[in-house]
Amino acid sequence: LTRIGRWYGTHLSAHRAAQAAAKAGSRLPRRTIVMTLVVLGLLIFSKYFYLASISSYYTFYLMERFKLDAQAAQLHLFVFLGAVAAGTLAGGPIGDRIGRKYVIWGSILGVLPFTLLLPHANLMWTSLLSMLIGLILSSAFAAILVYAQELVPGRTGVIAGLFFGFAFGMGGLGAAVLGALADHIGIEAVYAICAWLPAIGLLAWFLPQMETSRRR
Repeated sequence: LTRIGRWYGTHLSAHRAAQAAAKAGSRLPRRTIVMTLVVLGLLIFSKYFYLASISSYYTFYLMERFKLDAQAAQLHLFVFLGAVAAGTLAGGPIGDRIGRKYVIWGSILGVLPFTLLLPHANLMWTSLLSMLIGLILSSAFAAILVYAQELVPGRTGVIAGLFFGFAFGMGGLGAAVLGALADHIGIEAVYAICAWLPAIGLLAWFLPQMETSRRR
């Protein structure tokens, strides 16, 4: 009976949480929901365009700027990708604890000082900065996705498909656009331009506070 009671209590809590999310989303005007989804899309754009600049061209940047061989440059890329994986895993629990809006704000805008320093750093600091950038920037996606699902309750699959598709699309488009741009102005100039992309994180100021995004 104790186990049955615990099981029932757990599922009742989950049901109430879902109802709370539905109520929180339904209280927002349709125009606010649409504008918030646009802001989230712009944040996804800035995140994945910048990640594309490193994941696709970081080795070439290191080889050109610091005269590294391909093997050494790929080792630095491995460290960056490891930081991205760790940040992705950490972003969800942190968002559950402190609120997803704060994770979105801190992840995208908070990485701006590091991206601005990166084009001017030496090799040691470039490796450290890229690791911090990957760790911080990648923590935003889980928070953005769950925030959007809370914003439009009852449309979990639609929102997940929309944001995953848009994220992968921006990554692919970013790789193509930045590659073409690098052919014209050079890879170092591309990194100097991309350094400003996280400034789009200022738009997180306009995200409404979702009650279900706060710590319970």
